[in-house]
Parts: sequence; structure tokens; C-alpha cells
Amino acid sequence: MAREYEVVYILDPTLEAAQVNELLERHHHLLVSPETANPVAHLDHWGKRMLAYSLKGREQGYFVVARLETQPHLLAEFERFLKLDEAVLRYLIVISEGMTEPVPGTEEAGVNLAAPAEEGV
Repeated sequence: MAREYEVVYILDPTLEAAQVNELLERHHHLLVSPETANPVAHLDHWGKRMLAYSLKGREQGYFVVARLETQPHLLAEFERFLKLDEAVLRYLIVISEGMTEPVPGTEEAGVNLAAPAEEGV
């Protein structure tokens, strides 16, 4: 059974747009299975951003967020390739099942009004 994941990439900022797309296609191809011929549900390029601290000698990173649907057993090989790719400065993979979509207009402020409020705060 396929599950939904969200992957945040911080890539080398010296990459051109075509190189970023090629890199993402190469990595996402590892997640193809008979049940999920196209694992990418949504791809969002955030572009170059300043980093809070340097990563591998870089002060900036190219951020990409991808929502993927794939089989859980394919993630190990996918993650191995991410670790070996020198163009990937950092990445984070999370299960996105049960997550709510942000309220339109709040993405920039980093506020998600659709998320349940914590009690006792």
C-alpha cells in the first residue's frame, strides 16, 4: 500500500534550474512502482535562501519541497542515493498522512490555521 511522504531538499545553490530538475527526476525515479507510476504529487521550488548556518561550506541553499506517494520499502534506496549525492546538502523525509493543508494566504507567514491548536497553552 502506497503512503504519502513529504521531502524537503536543500540543494547546492550553484545548480542551474535544469540541473535541479534533472537531479529531482533521477531521485524520484527510484520511487516508481507498479502501483505508483508517477510518485510526485506536488513539487514546489522555493529557490535560493540564506541558511541559518553554513552547510558543507555554503551560506545559501536551493530549497525544494516535494509531496510523494510511494511504497515504504522503496524509501531506503531513495535515502541512500540522497546521502551519496554531493549536490544534496540536507534533506528531510516525513510521512504526510493526516496532515491538513494550510489556510490560503498564511503560507508566507509560516502560520497554519488549519492545524489543531494545542490545549493548555
